Amino acid sequence: MDELIPLISEVGFPIVVTLYLLYRIEAKLDNVVQSIQDLPERMKDRA
Repeated sequence: MDELIPLISEVGFPIVVTLYLLYRIEAKLDNVVQSIQDLPERMKDRA
């Protein structure tokens, strides 16, 4: 049990940072997907 607490403190920070970055990337990827899905309609409007 004494070895578990330092392990969590060392590994916990990178896990939190990774989850935060994944959350931010997910929001941006949603925007990219929406733009790609809207592209055919926008191309029709130009023609």
